[in-house]
Amino acid sequence: MTLDSGVAAGTWRDASAPVAVRVADLMARMSLREKVAQMYGIWLNIDETAGEVAPHQHDQAAEPVDWPELIRHGLGQVTRTYGTIPIAPADGAARVARLQREIVAAGRFGIPAVMHEEVLTGLAAWQATIYPGPLSWGASFDPALVEEMGARIGATMRRLGIQQGLAPVLDVARDLRWGRVEETIGEDPHLVGTIGSAYVRGLQSAGVVATLKHFAGYSASRAGRNLAPVSIGPREVADVLLPPFEMALRAGARSVMNSYTDNDGVPVAADPTVLTGLLRDELQFTGTVVSDYFAVAFLQTLHGVAGSRADAAAQALLAGIDVELPGVNCYGPPLLAAIESGHVDETLVDRAVARILTQKCELGLLDPDWRPEPPALDTGDFEVDDPASRDLARRLAERAVVLLRNEPVADGAPVLPLRPGARLAVVGPGAADPSMQLGCYSFPRHVLVHHPDVPTGVDLPSIVDSLRGAHDVSYALGCSVLGGDDADIAAAVEAAASADVCVAVLGDLAGLFGTGTSGEGCDAADLRLPGRQEELLEALLATGTPVVLVLLVGRPYELSRQIDRLAAAVCGFFPGEEGAAAVAGVLTGRVNPSGRLPVSFPAAGASQPSTYLAAPLARRSDVSTVDPTPLFPFGHGLSYASAEWGEVVLDAPGGWPTDGAVELAVPLSNPTDRETSTVVQVYLHDPVAEVARPVVQLLAAPRVDLAPGERRTVVVGLHADLLSYPGRSGHRLVEPGEVELRVGASSADVHATLRLEVVGSRRKVGADRHLTPEITLIP
Repeated sequence: MTLDSGVAAGTWRDASAPVAVRVADLMARMSLREKVAQMYGIWLNIDETAGEVAPHQHDQAAEPVDWPELIRHGLGQVTRTYGTIPIAPADGAARVARLQREIVAAGRFGIPAVMHEEVLTGLAAWQATIYPGPLSWGASFDPALVEEMGARIGATMRRLGIQQGLAPVLDVARDLRWGRVEETIGEDPHLVGTIGSAYVRGLQSAGVVATLKHFAGYSASRAGRNLAPVSIGPREVADVLLPPFEMALRAGARSVMNSYTDNDGVPVAADPTVLTGLLRDELQFTGTVVSDYFAVAFLQTLHGVAGSRADAAAQALLAGIDVELPGVNCYGPPLLAAIESGHVDETLVDRAVARILTQKCELGLLDPDWRPEPPALDTGDFEVDDPASRDLARRLAERAVVLLRNEPVADGAPVLPLRPGARLAVVGPGAADPSMQLGCYSFPRHVLVHHPDVPTGVDLPSIVDSLRGAHDVSYALGCSVLGGDDADIAAAVEAAASADVCVAVLGDLAGLFGTGTSGEGCDAADLRLPGRQEELLEALLATGTPVVLVLLVGRPYELSRQIDRLAAAVCGFFPGEEGAAAVAGVLTGRVNPSGRLPVSFPAAGASQPSTYLAAPLARRSDVSTVDPTPLFPFGHGLSYASAEWGEVVLDAPGGWPTDGAVELAVPLSNPTDRETSTVVQVYLHDPVAEVARPVVQLLAAPRVDLAPGERRTVVVGLHADLLSYPGRSGHRLVEPGEVELRVGASSADVHATLRLEVVGSRRKVGADRHLTPEITLIP
């Protein structure tokens, strides 16, 4: 490549110089137009067959894309080269190289663009491994395995020339009716933060950028409606919504994406108190803030707080959004016009561009030896669903499948694991349709729905196929996810009546903006099973054949009418391309189930939002006729062979200092003849506080694996900072007084209650407080 001779030899090209020095040197040489060009991306439709994978994808564009003109002064990012239409990895890599060469050649400085992709269930590209969805990450309670997955996804990104991934979602689930519950990791901030931080560490270990979504408040929208207004208090923000972001920022996350919603009337994209005061000043974040897709333009078109694109650009830039994604709507000519008119201070552009160029420098994009060709073009390695990745997808899915119920039937033994040779009727919409194992951000459900003639690109076995061989299997549809007819239900009933066991595979079909029953823009009015599925389940139960319910879902559903009549119930939260193997492994006993619920299952009614993080008056009481007690509590999960717990021992002879730590030890043993795994859950109960507090809140949840006959002790160290909460003054504090530590197998199944006194002076804590426990496993 040939650069302008006047800029090619600057300090900014010296890879040995400090990053800040290089960036300052480069910015001093750039024109305002060249700086602004670094502040937006472009979403190129590869050909005329590209579908609209998001609302407003086309109608928000200010003008048709003139690629040569657009890149004449440089370009910040390119949106979803692989993730917009089905393109073979080799062709995608060649296209990345061509685009980067054109971008570098067009501008005076030859600065490459950042290529970004969605990476919520793996790299969202045709033929790439589809891992379990985030709720399954939470159900695994296994941060090490999630970190391993993140590292594999990051390595694939880097090999294909992708520098930034738009994940993880750190929104804490607050209302199960919200369609994007499937994208969350769970309803508890400690779990979300622990698992999300592991994903960040894994992804960024490959030298790419993770993007935290969606900062902050998105999941608390009214009535669980997507993009609906948010009206919550500062304590809920501080105690529930922020901790996962704080933990992931400490893990080194290098980018943050704003929330679409308005919080108490102020859209986050236009709120400097959130994106600058909180994120930058208080939490000390120094990376880039990228807009959620079209969020800057939405200030004008959806929120109605900006009168023009220029005004929207001015507000977003002042708030702290550095990069407008997915394309240039407001940060191009409208922003330049606002600067020229004096409406926007040019120093705000410098602030954003310094962050953008710092990140590009850290990624090696400013180095003189940088090459536009992705490594895959050099090695010829375009395999994106290799056996090792599929094995990892299977292991994570197996860790995440939750056995909800397994009761004895007529002969006194549980139905699960299924007996070899049993005659099975496998029915329901998910029995033969593997797409029900995939979340809304998987490539088949996100993109391929617009290309029905294109194969999925990965092997997707069904549950019916995975159960055949060891069992005599008959199949009947019963009904689709939405709809169905009487004849199909009757056929399923006939199959069930002739079988030893009926396996009913029900649940969701993920989609976007009304194309599914779960996913972005697919919110639910209530939590009854979609369509005629509950009717089908009732008909199957009426046969008298033991029914095993398998749920393939993006959110929990209300099962109170049927649960006592089910022989067993198993839940997989969109378990990915190896989900059928994992579910079949649990059903047959090859896998000893060990998943735990990251979200509570609602009980009768299920029309009101409720999570386990409930203050006393938000729980069952005699002042309301509505009982929000869950059917299955947070943390619940059964196994075929369980660990035995010894006496929990607390080491706190002088109490718990307000500035110190205590330790508790939990002895575990496996008396069975097969491997087992358990999650030791430690909850805080604070009986008296300045403000109403949750009855219990998770502080630690280490997973412990035990071989047959093995004994281990898990030691949990807890700093007093973990007791802190925002008091009446708004400051986070640790105060003396009595507390309880409840140790058990779920938020409702307590093995030991440890009462102790917190001693010392009342103490304020800040953003530098301890956020995580110390976990030690002793053989």
